[in-house]
Amino acid sequence: MQPNSSELGVHQAGHGLSLTLLTRTPAGTTGGSAVPETSGAVRVPILSSGSWESCRGGASSRRSRASSRTSSHSHSHSHGGGHQHSHSEPSEVDPADADLESGEPSTSFLELRYLFRWVQKSLPFIIILCAKLVIQHALGLAVGVGLFTTFLYVNKNIQTQVFLQDRRSKIECVWLLLFLASSTLLLYYTFLTETLYYCLIFLNPAVEPLGFWEVLWVVGITNFTLKFLIMGFKCLILLLPSSLVTYRAQGRWYMLTEEMGQVYQAVAPTPLWFRYLVTYQKVDGNTGLTLGVLLALVYFILKLLGLYGQWGSFQKTVRIFLSGEHTGAAATRSQCSEAGDICPICQAEYRDPRALLCQHIFCDECIALWFNREKMCPLCCTAITDKVHKWRDGATSPYFQIY
Repeated sequence: MQPNSSELGVHQAGHGLSLTLLTRTPAGTTGGSAVPETSGAVRVPILSSGSWESCRGGASSRRSRASSRTSSHSHSHSHGGGHQHSHSEPSEVDPADADLESGEPSTSFLELRYLFRWVQKSLPFIIILCAKLVIQHALGLAVGVGLFTTFLYVNKNIQTQVFLQDRRSKIECVWLLLFLASSTLLLYYTFLTETLYYCLIFLNPAVEPLGFWEVLWVVGITNFTLKFLIMGFKCLILLLPSSLVTYRAQGRWYMLTEEMGQVYQAVAPTPLWFRYLVTYQKVDGNTGLTLGVLLALVYFILKLLGLYGQWGSFQKTVRIFLSGEHTGAAATRSQCSEAGDICPICQAEYRDPRALLCQHIFCDECIALWFNREKMCPLCCTAITDKVHKWRDGATSPYFQIY
């Protein structure tokens, strides 16, 4: 028998190469019968360099070929009559690329969406709980809302009356004073058995049991009561005639009153928190007492640090109150004539005119009120002072001293 001979042929197609293997088998005899010579051709497709690079493109190539997610490999076998068989294999897709192609949201967004759905499903139950809490603490909430609205109303009106100066209404000041006094007396009369007024003189009220929410409630009432006392004192200053206390002096009194009131508000809740921190149950034994004493000491240290910071601010306020400093220099008659003899702020004739560094002239009281909130000249915006003296306009701090 002669060995088989084969021919190797390479043909270039439009988009790749094909390898053709030609095999010839010589004619022979098998069992006395002649076997004809046969030949076969097998074509094996070879990918071109461009197609190979596109297959190595990774996730970017797969995204660009979203229309064809599977790669087909066709093998054609020609034997005798030239029968052809083809099959396709699905290509593997990266899960991350699949999420990007399908437009799925990120994990954090999904978590937020799940949280929103949970809140939406739990909303009826949350409303039921809120309604129950409102019913249980209806009186306390009503008192808190009433105190807060009273504070906002009186504080705004006091600032308005201070700004009006000579045009202020003494009847309005008397009404504000009576309103504050009646609100405070009604509050303490309603809770007479709890002796809440003891907190004003650093004593513990008769509130039993003294839990966390009870302490917050008593501290809040005491804080608002002290604010009412401070605003009542400011109303008394407003009732004084300008001949007795000038408007500039009134501004210094407002500032000193507010600083003293803030120190008082910081000290007032101290005994109540001490009692709450030291109180322990009998079942806790010595451990509960020791822990309570340690917590009370830490609270005391923090309170001293806070008072130390307030003490520095209070000392500055006292120095300003005693110095009676003026803004600018006294203006001459010629300067006032050149300016038109009219104050740009009050639109009236000058009263104790003062000339600023920018040579603009204003009434002493008018410019003093202006610098209670601003640092620049009201006409040319030149920086005149480097600090603002707060509370000279009669305002009361809305800060809630909770501890």
